[in-house]
Amino acid sequence: MLAWLAGTATALALRRWSPVVFPLGQRQRGPYYAALLVGAAIGAFGLGTLNLWLSGQPGIGRSIEGALFGAIVGVEAYKLATGIRVRTGAVFALPLAVGIAVGRIGCFLAGMDDFTYGIQTDLPWGHDFGDGVLRHPVQLYETAAMAGFALVYVVALVRGRRWPVSIGFPVVVLWYGTQRFAWEFLKPYGAVVGNLSVFHLTSLLLIAYALFMLRGQFNELSDAKGN
Repeated sequence: MLAWLAGTATALALRRWSPVVFPLGQRQRGPYYAALLVGAAIGAFGLGTLNLWLSGQPGIGRSIEGALFGAIVGVEAYKLATGIRVRTGAVFALPLAVGIAVGRIGCFLAGMDDFTYGIQTDLPWGHDFGDGVLRHPVQLYETAAMAGFALVYVVALVRGRRWPVSIGFPVVVLWYGTQRFAWEFLKPYGAVVGNLSVFHLTSLLLIAYALFMLRGQFNELSDAKGN
């Protein structure tokens, strides 16, 4: 709940005090958000549960990365079906980073039940989540990574940089996918290909998506300068 509230508060602050805007009209926003939420729910529960099964764990899982991946698929499918070509993700970049940073603290506090803890470590900051084993607090690694991005983003906005407005969303997706790919090597998840988990592969897809979007944005800027 705190993660959702932090993300929402950040979005409201951006709307009031920043040049970042959401380009769709009122009639398009309802279906857009519906596609986003449905995609996020399917991704969160689908990939979260699949990861549990592959890791030999019972139950229904949820995943932040799965929610992000599903939301992107849902939104891009809706935009493709309705012919929307404008960039719509800029307003979500900072709220996403803040929400994940706060949400991962909740994952850390949840202990063993959350199944987001790391593998065993001898490092001095290893944490006992309740089973007597010192483990990597990978949730806090992710909190630090996303909070760091949020700080860089805010500083860039205050200094009047253009990238938070123009390419903020693919940049945060690229950063999230990259750091998440790294932390996955420190988790006890079941492998799909070699030693790569479901979330390794999802991270690679997010990185590829972000790079594709950035390439398209740079091409548009180059064409505009040429004209």
